Amino acid sequence: MVKGPGLYTEIGKKARDLLYKDYQGDQKLSITTYSSTGVAITTTGTNKGDLFVGDVFTQVKNKNFTADIKVGTDSSLLTTFTYDEATPGLKAIVSAKVPDQKSGKVELQYLHDYAGICTSVGLTASPIVNFSGVVGNNVLALGTDVSFNTQSGDFKHFNAGFSFTKDDLIASLTLNDKGDKLNASYYHTVNSLSNTVVGAEVTHSFTTQKNAITVGAQHALDPLTTVKARVNNDGLANALIQHQWRPKSFITISGEVDSRAIEKSAKVGFALALKP
Repeated sequence: MVKGPGLYTEIGKKARDLLYKDYQGDQKLSITTYSSTGVAITTTGTNKGDLFVGDVFTQVKNKNFTADIKVGTDSSLLTTFTYDEATPGLKAIVSAKVPDQKSGKVELQYLHDYAGICTSVGLTASPIVNFSGVVGNNVLALGTDVSFNTQSGDFKHFNAGFSFTKDDLIASLTLNDKGDKLNASYYHTVNSLSNTVVGAEVTHSFTTQKNAITVGAQHALDPLTTVKARVNNDGLANALIQHQWRPKSFITISGEVDSRAIEKSAKVGFALALKP
């Protein structure tokens, strides 16, 4: 197994997951079933106020080949075909969304002990070309992420990032939005036995001269129950509790309070994921 720097999307990912993953402001139900041939079918419904959104996700695996098909309530059809380990470390992905004729793209990912490369090309006459590359190892990683519009001849985005990992500490620094936003994140495992983690993210905009700060933490009450909390400089405080009541099946309850407007009702979210 490759233990290199990974792909560009992994720079700062653990801090982002700590601060934003699983926080739910709506009511969501997800049920997964498996056929006798191993086909996985996941049905998801989300209640967003007066709007109900649902989709059906089907996944078929055969050795190194995976086919993912997702049908939404808006009649959209997203298909993704993945072939893993075409050669050691190489993954090929073809995806398209119907009826969006411009959504098709081909993507290649390559992982090495000292590099991670991802490139994709849109399946259009004037495609958008994306490239990201990371060099380093499992301690230090330096990378860039570029998207180029061949029709207009302009860069859609140009980002760069740096990551440092040492024992129980992960620190990252990224420059996004063509150099307009600087993002720094911090992830620290305080106690691995109780899965106690703290983290923070600071974003600075050079255009507006504004800072956004979010800090958060998580702790496992027992092997099946985890609590998380976060707060940002706008006074929004969030907390959640997640319990695994059977293998791979989770119930998550989360809430949000605006400390600058206590008179407003707190937002409560609920998510239930069922797997056999």
